[in-house]
Amino acid sequence: MTRPRLMIPGPIEFTDEVLDAMSQPTPGHVDPTFIPIFGQALRDLRSVFQAGEAYQPFILAGSGTLAMDSAVANLVEPGDRVLVLDTGYFSQRMADICRRYGGEVDVLSVAPGDTVTAAQLQARLDQASYRLVTITHVDTSTGVLTDVPDLTAAAKAAGSLVVVDGVCAAAGEEMWQEDWDVDIYLTASQKAVGVPPGLALLVASPAALAKWRERKAPVASYYSDWGLWLPVMQAYEGGRPAYFATPAVNLVMALGVSLRQILAEGMDRVFARHRLVGDAFQAGIASLGLGQVPTHRSHAAHTLSCPRYPQNVDATSLLPRVRAAGAILAGGLHPAIRNEYFRIGHMGAITRSDVLSTLGAVEAGLRGAGYAVEPGVALAAAQAVMEAAAD
Repeated sequence: MTRPRLMIPGPIEFTDEVLDAMSQPTPGHVDPTFIPIFGQALRDLRSVFQAGEAYQPFILAGSGTLAMDSAVANLVEPGDRVLVLDTGYFSQRMADICRRYGGEVDVLSVAPGDTVTAAQLQARLDQASYRLVTITHVDTSTGVLTDVPDLTAAAKAAGSLVVVDGVCAAAGEEMWQEDWDVDIYLTASQKAVGVPPGLALLVASPAALAKWRERKAPVASYYSDWGLWLPVMQAYEGGRPAYFATPAVNLVMALGVSLRQILAEGMDRVFARHRLVGDAFQAGIASLGLGQVPTHRSHAAHTLSCPRYPQNVDATSLLPRVRAAGAILAGGLHPAIRNEYFRIGHMGAITRSDVLSTLGAVEAGLRGAGYAVEPGVALAAAQAVMEAAAD
């Protein structure tokens, strides 16, 4: 029996080549065959984030939360003022991490489904100065996409460093780290980067590294301290072995494969493909008469969709039926609206057939849950979007 397609917002489905790299015999972390693989992965991560040679990539064994922790632990000292732009559950997690390291945190919040505008940010910056501003590129709990370049420009003009949580955006949503002057861009391996869970990925700007070097207080996290990791990253990129803690060797090997695949496709094409897939899903969902958590299409993510349940349908009646029809989806996550919506991930090596089969499974699940759906309506809407783009 064919297994259901995993269509949650991470982990995702991975290419055969990535899975093959995971299954290879594990070399030692200072083996001559592994050193160039790690070094190339560091260079390729910089390229995927579209950052220059002066930007420093870090590949750490851990989750996306570790990438968030690493950014904050190294940049925030006790008493530093931090402004967190809150568009969902993971923005709130960033605020908690900043408080843990002694940051004096203000939170600029919007209702679930709304986005923070540059004008809202500017109004707050006119009232106070901040050492650090944090932005969630796409919050996985709401499907809200933020305007990173405009928000970053406002924060940088005010003299703040900018950390962007790209966990549900990197290698899917458009990002030009150096051109947009983002100081830290971070993600996790299991999202659009296309590698099984277990790697925390971030790239730091020269300004972020300078702020870290100027710290007066020691970094409060031992594992996250760049002082311990930077020599390791520099050594591997320079073709030399180094050691602080054992890297996740097979995951790094798989990362090397996935980053090569992403770069071979070309970043402009990667972004365009995710935009098209996102538009197709949005059209399919709209054709079913379902609302969505993002309050406007202009700030809805292209890497996941967050449809609202129709009346008299909920997670227990819908999601098992969708799974039986061939697609595994995720329930709601934002505490304020958790039971009002579900989530469909569509990032990474997703294909046209994935779009259509997933929407077909949603149609079948809705019919089974008692919601009237004309067979094929969502597929037709999505197909129309994809065919128009091909013309």
